[in-house]
Amino acid sequence: MMFKAENISKRYFRRTGSANYFYAVCPLSLEIMACGVTVLAGRSGSGKTTLLNMLAGLLAPTEGKVWLDGTDLYSLDDKSLSRLRSEKMGVVPQGRSAIDTLTVMENILLPARLYGRPEPIEAARQWMEQLGIAHLADARPAELSGGELRRMAIARALAQAPDILFADEPTGDLDDGNTHIVLSAFHDFACIQKKAVFVVSHESDAFQYADKVYRMDGGQVDIMH
Repeated sequence: MMFKAENISKRYFRRTGSANYFYAVCPLSLEIMACGVTVLAGRSGSGKTTLLNMLAGLLAPTEGKVWLDGTDLYSLDDKSLSRLRSEKMGVVPQGRSAIDTLTVMENILLPARLYGRPEPIEAARQWMEQLGIAHLADARPAELSGGELRRMAIARALAQAPDILFADEPTGDLDDGNTHIVLSAFHDFACIQKKAVFVVSHESDAFQYADKVYRMDGGQVDIMH
C-alpha cells in the first residue's frame, strides 16, 4: 500500500473588515507507511482532526493531493470516493457512531452489510475478544459505557481489515489499562496484518507503540521521530 499527501492545506475565509483567511492546516507533505503505526500528536485546536479528515477522504483540502495506491482521492466523484473508503480505509471518529437499534455485533458487521460484502464474523469476534468486549456481543449501545462504545467502534474498523486505519483520539475516554489494550491492538493490526494505522492523540502513551511520530502545532507539522 502506498499512501501520501502532497502539499495539502486547509484554509478558511473570514471577514475582518476586509476579506481574509487563516490556515487550519498549513501546506505539508507526508507519507504513511504500511506495516506501521504513525502517531500525530498535538494540543486540542492544533489542526489534527482537520488533517486526519483530509487524509481519510472526508474533507477536501484547499490545495494539494492525497494519493492512495496511485489514486488521487479528491479526483473521484462522491460515489467512487465512498466506495474506495469502504474498501480500503477505516475511520474511528471521536464522536459516538453506534446505531442504537443494533446489537454490538450487528454494529461491528454493519459496514460489510451496507456494501454487500461477506460479514467478517470471525474477525469481529477476534477483535472483540482482544479489546475486552466479547461478552457484550448481544448488548445494545444504550447498555454500554463511553469506553465500551469507543472499543466497539475500534473493533468495527479493525474487523473490516482496511488497508489504512485512521483513529481520532481513540483512547481519550479510556483508562490506562484499556488504553494499552487499544494501542496494542493497533500495533498488532499494523505488524501482523501488514496494515497502516494513523492515530491522532494528545497522549504520550501512544508514542511507545508508534513507528513514526509527528507533532502538530498551529496547523504546522514537524516530525519527532
